[in-house]
Amino acid sequence: MAQRTAVEEDARIVLQRLVVIARLPQDLADRTELGAHYEKLNFQLSKQYILDNMTGLLLIYPSCLLHIIESSREVLVSVLKDLTDMQQQPDGAFLEAPKVVLMAHNPQSRLFQQWSYKVLEADQMAGDSKRFEEEEESTETLVCCVLSALQKLSEHLEVSKAVPGSVLDESPELIVYQTVLNQLLTRDKLQTPQHLQMYNSPLNIIMNAGQVIQSLATL
Repeated sequence: MAQRTAVEEDARIVLQRLVVIARLPQDLADRTELGAHYEKLNFQLSKQYILDNMTGLLLIYPSCLLHIIESSREVLVSVLKDLTDMQQQPDGAFLEAPKVVLMAHNPQSRLFQQWSYKVLEADQMAGDSKRFEEEEESTETLVCCVLSALQKLSEHLEVSKAVPGSVLDESPELIVYQTVLNQLLTRDKLQTPQHLQMYNSPLNIIMNAGQVIQSLATL
């Protein structure tokens, strides 16, 4: 099935894309609990916003998380609020120090045709680039690495018609580098989910012939 364009979405819904990252607590024993939490949230939001289909991918690394969500503004705001709520749980947070990597309004197409999650094991990180541990890259370069890797994964999924989990098992080189995400988690330029009052002025990063044009209009 070909990717749907934003025009093909319901006329009352403007497709938006959110990319967030967060650290995992060192005492988080079962990372599948995090996947189950988001499965439950997805189900709840699908009932609350019947026409606002949520697609995306949640990658749960040994030390951090990468979550891509594609849906309406209302659904994305709900996900951001849930992130904030999870940090305030009295019995311990699932996530620490979440950051917003990208907020895109009205993208031309979805990267993913359904929502799913994948728990990544340490041996799948064998191809992780040491370059990003040894060199201090700019925030723009790191963000572009994430977006480029997600685009390659999306294109692979479009050709293979397979689910992301199986594709990443067979082609671990398509996994976004954990070292890149860990670097981004240290950058103050990226906003936190608490900045919801400035949501309508997103961080837009456009790649053109290898050049990055960044508008750091606050989220």
